[in-house]
Amino acid sequence: MNDSTWGAPQGAGYWGTPEMRAAPAGPAHDVHGAQQTRPMPNVPDVPDAGRDAQSRDDRDRDAAHVSGPLFRDEKPQEPMSTPLPPPPQKKRAGRDLRAAIGVGVGLGAVIGVSLFIVKAAFIGVIVAAVVVGLWELTTRLQERKGIKAPLVPLAVGGAAMVIAGYARGPEGAWIAMALTALAVLVWRMTEPPDGYLKDVTAGVFAAFYVPFLATFVALMLAADDGSWRVLTFLILTVVSDTGAYAVGWRFGTHKLAPRISPGKTREGLLGAVAFAMVAGALCMEFLIEDGAWWQGLLLGLAVAASATLGDLGESMIKRDLGIKDMGTLLPGHGGIMDRLDSLLPTAPVVWLLLVLFVGSG
Repeated sequence: MNDSTWGAPQGAGYWGTPEMRAAPAGPAHDVHGAQQTRPMPNVPDVPDAGRDAQSRDDRDRDAAHVSGPLFRDEKPQEPMSTPLPPPPQKKRAGRDLRAAIGVGVGLGAVIGVSLFIVKAAFIGVIVAAVVVGLWELTTRLQERKGIKAPLVPLAVGGAAMVIAGYARGPEGAWIAMALTALAVLVWRMTEPPDGYLKDVTAGVFAAFYVPFLATFVALMLAADDGSWRVLTFLILTVVSDTGAYAVGWRFGTHKLAPRISPGKTREGLLGAVAFAMVAGALCMEFLIEDGAWWQGLLLGLAVAASATLGDLGESMIKRDLGIKDMGTLLPGHGGIMDRLDSLLPTAPVVWLLLVLFVGSG
């Protein structure tokens, strides 16, 4: 190591004081050694080209070490390109529309034939729908929640409710409902007591929700113009659902009840109201004797509200059970209960308003 490493060079042009010039700017050494040291010329501090090149090489190696591959045989990664957003998808319906229309037409044909040819045959249609609906509901309750609502007393009592309502009116329906609830309590006593309370509670709920509400369709049918009353009830409910679906699918942006049914929108509700009110005015004017168009407007408004609440009610049940449909019996629709959801709570509303508007018949 030479002395130039430790300090500034001495000699001509050295700008230090005489005392500083007298002493070497390095470690202690003898005078003879100092005299033999050749002074270096004072030159500006210019970066050494070799050292600077070496520094650049070091920086390049450091950069290669940081950003380059970790292993020699590893290929350098190509720069990642930002993926393009997917093209907007065309809005689609959630179900098989062709199957849904085909099943709907088939059900409409069965209902129309039985409704206007033999009323008793339509009572059979109601009973069949009630029994299948009870089977779907109780099966899902047991599968998803472990609740064993007794199906046998519910099915027998449900059929009795519909027939009693048609034959004996509201009084017969209430009596059959009470006996069905009692039968559920007694039937469940044949099994161990564990879960008794939840099983009978679910059974009484099922008896009220499915067959008792369906009995009001039989009450409408019992009137002299019962076939037209039932047809009005069916038309308004179907039109309300169709209006909600069509308007909501095309224009729906504001959610109606996102926690219960994310697919329903406020625009769809307005569509249901508009469609049902127009259909109600036409039905009351041309199908119901002594009916008036303004009564149909009120009837349509009430049907849109009750059908929407009924749909939301079953959506609440299905969300609690963690299922999308109650069954798979009807392609494109789900199960029977998925078609009865808006019909069941609407039946007592239409029956009551028709009794108020034109009498019991």
